[in-house]
Amino acid sequence: MSLADLTLARWRALDTAAATRFAEEAARRVDGRLLRVEAAPHLGGTLHRAVIERAGERYALIPGGEAAIGFDVDAWQPAPEQLVSYREESLAGGFGFDEDPRVHLAQVMTPPRTAALPAVLMAVEPRELPELPALVPALLAEQGLRVPEPDEWEHACGAGAGTLFRWGDGFPAGVAPYGAGDGPHRPPNAFGLHIAFDVYDTAEMTSDPGSVYGGDGGEAVCGGYGTLLEWLPLATANRNPSTAEFLYGPEGEGMFEDFGVRPVIDLD
Repeated sequence: MSLADLTLARWRALDTAAATRFAEEAARRVDGRLLRVEAAPHLGGTLHRAVIERAGERYALIPGGEAAIGFDVDAWQPAPEQLVSYREESLAGGFGFDEDPRVHLAQVMTPPRTAALPAVLMAVEPRELPELPALVPALLAEQGLRVPEPDEWEHACGAGAGTLFRWGDGFPAGVAPYGAGDGPHRPPNAFGLHIAFDVYDTAEMTSDPGSVYGGDGGEAVCGGYGTLLEWLPLATANRNPSTAEFLYGPEGEGMFEDFGVRPVIDLD
């Protein structure tokens, strides 16, 4: 099996020795150096994290294949505390949100779908945008890199989890979705990416100007939208349309440094 055939299902089935061989091959292809391969529990099985260093930047190996991404809003069963937050904080605040939280989620989440994706390397940490987003693809291309597609970003973040967040459907009580502190959003994800970890710091552009993932620049927190909506920008399939509109609009021209991009290296 070659890297081109490395699907998530096959990657999950590998033992550490086999996963290491694939990771070493990926590192050779990009003139990089394999830093580590480690196994961790994931979705009732085991998933390996392979981290490669190239030109001083760390990248995680992301298997491809037919990936289930997006979020089924109609099937979502909000927890009691999430409903309380929406009704008593979001609606009571007079922000004009729909009475049904599912309607609100449908406006910001991508629909469930299947995408055929290649295996790639993706940066463990997002880079600060060096320029206006329209100029970033060309700047990355000069380094043999590219901007991730929205489908790739969601797949890399969720790693096959169909839940609202990459760690599950809920969020911890008494923990903020930003700053220091413990919580399921702080550790690396199943592939080893530091992703969707802070609503202020992780608004990341993709190849689609209408889709910015991982954070909202603190809009929901600063606006007092309520606990559920404060956490929602970290949801895997939340494309944050209002944040995307800001980034690509005139207001974002002087604030692009507050946004990020997660470079991708193709392996084909």
